[in-house]
Amino acid sequence: MSSEINVMESIYSENEKIADELKEELENKNVFSINVLGAPGIGKTSTLIQLIPKIPYKSFVIEGDIASDLDTQKLNALGIQTVQINTGGACHLDSPFIRDAAENLNVQDGIMWIENIGNLVCPAEFFIGEHIKMLIVGVTEGSDKPYKYPLAFEKADVILLNKCDLLPYVDFDEDFFMAGVRKLTNAPVIHISSKSGDGIDEAVNWILSVKK
Repeated sequence: MSSEINVMESIYSENEKIADELKEELENKNVFSINVLGAPGIGKTSTLIQLIPKIPYKSFVIEGDIASDLDTQKLNALGIQTVQINTGGACHLDSPFIRDAAENLNVQDGIMWIENIGNLVCPAEFFIGEHIKMLIVGVTEGSDKPYKYPLAFEKADVILLNKCDLLPYVDFDEDFFMAGVRKLTNAPVIHISSKSGDGIDEAVNWILSVKK
């Protein structure tokens, strides 16, 4: 048991060291980095497609998946410079992955979006050189997510509540959801629809307000 703990501590320590170095490198290149978290199918890519055209800076995207490059193909087809990371089974991206991908993208003067693996557990545990974490959740997932996956909410700097156009058709208790969120964080919760674009301007304004 002790050796397992020591190995994990070493992994976290090395990841943090590289993440700190990467963040400094990005700042030297005038790049603001956003770690995008969310469950599979919650609309991370669709939200980026809505956000990026409204951001007055060049965008670079690192697309993380266990397998496939479907989202990268979609983003590249829209003229968004994107590089794919396939983990082959790992449930999160780590800072060595991101450092190599950022070099591949040759990032400079802009915003680097990191679409993490679809997962509300592991990605929240790892700092990967980002300036902020943006958590995307949806009304279709149910209102209990802050209670079941607290770390993702605790770590989030902003929470986008997606698929709000479906609120009349799903069983979502917003008061219960917000009570759970507010036990964990004071981060802003912005209602959006990645389909209709509702709320995207508010999300863009918030991002621009915190970008250094």
